[in-house]
Amino acid sequence: MPERMIILGAGESGVGAAILASRKGYEVFVSDGGKIQDEHKKTLEEKGIEYEEGKHSEERILNGSEVMKSPGIPEKNELVRQIRYKGIPVISEMELAYRFMGNGRMVGITGSNGKTTTTALTYHICKQGGLDCALVGNIGVSIARQVAEDPKPWYITEISSFQLDDIKMFRPDIAILTNITEDHLDRYDYRFENYIRSKFNIVKHQLTTDHFIYNDDDPVIKEHLGRYSFQSNPLPFTMQQEPNQGGFIRNGQMTLKAGSETVQMSIYDFALKGIHNQYNTLAAGLAAVTIGIRKDKIREAVQSFQSLEHRMEFVSTVRGVEFINDSKATNVNSTWYALESMQKPVILILGGLDKGNDYSLIRELVREKVKAIVCMGVDNRKIHEAFQNDVGIMVNTESAREAVKSSFHLADKGDVVLLSPACASFDLFKNYEDRGKQFKEAVRDL
Repeated sequence: MPERMIILGAGESGVGAAILASRKGYEVFVSDGGKIQDEHKKTLEEKGIEYEEGKHSEERILNGSEVMKSPGIPEKNELVRQIRYKGIPVISEMELAYRFMGNGRMVGITGSNGKTTTTALTYHICKQGGLDCALVGNIGVSIARQVAEDPKPWYITEISSFQLDDIKMFRPDIAILTNITEDHLDRYDYRFENYIRSKFNIVKHQLTTDHFIYNDDDPVIKEHLGRYSFQSNPLPFTMQQEPNQGGFIRNGQMTLKAGSETVQMSIYDFALKGIHNQYNTLAAGLAAVTIGIRKDKIREAVQSFQSLEHRMEFVSTVRGVEFINDSKATNVNSTWYALESMQKPVILILGGLDKGNDYSLIRELVREKVKAIVCMGVDNRKIHEAFQNDVGIMVNTESAREAVKSSFHLADKGDVVLLSPACASFDLFKNYEDRGKQFKEAVRDL
């Protein structure tokens, strides 16, 4: 009798996991407490996979041999508690995909900030270098679906902490940890230590033949490095020293050393600007050197990379006012990076669903660079309290259109309107993409 795989949640990762499990002979049942998107429903029906929406049939779920829990479902969920109590194994989509990857190899990228850019850049370098690879995980398609429908020799994978929470054997050949800052604490019992542990899970099962690329300038990573044992080869990247193996920047020159290979190039040739992007480029470059991508291809790719939608994305200049869409900045640290790279006076659009934000992290940069704050959210009290003594003008708005109009009104020629909300988007929008798209539409309508 086939094993019964229960898939909780029918988003991108849930549907991908359902396709893979079904192909591998499991009896699959997909359950989503909300409404399933039409395209996902159509896929499940075409593949003959049983599903339900708007409810969870507890009896059927608790009769499963294994549960694949979508990353969006928290541990506090009552059904998840019952599954745990009954002792049914819970795995993540990463674990399921890894189980059936065969000879496929992986670069797994995690971190609080920079992971999407680092993943996209790593993929761009590898693709330019002729590697047959797929861009999967939080960015691109579901890794389980890729493994099921179009397996590749290499997977360049963006991994969230939630996807690392329920791993049993999962291990990337090359792990990248960009940084660790307080984020998603609502999901980790408001204990930073729990979140840190989940990030370090990326190296938990690595072997001596694997590689661990990490930010050696990040205080949290440095402090915890010795507390989590790993067997893989360390490749630190840094701007504060010159490691024998790893990556560093000195006097405007990036040096990457992995094994017997050394690659050098000027940071002034990087397509991506800002100190945070120099770190992302060090990480992606080290992964490419480790894989064996040719030096000239790495240099070309770093020079030709285009920045991502919703991540410091230039939208338009209207009457001398520049508009930048950084909707993907869903935590304070991301907004810090955005402000750090600004050279012109800023009208900052902040706000959304607060995940336990500490705004003091950006107060200095706000004082230095921000002329006005436009709040865009249902509840903006915390932002007002945080910056009332730092910024002369603060306004409340309740939509992207209203926020853009107010910002434009407050801006002078030569200013930048920066959407970098430091919050999740679920109070007014479907997700950060929806928020970014509405922002861009509003700018175009000015």
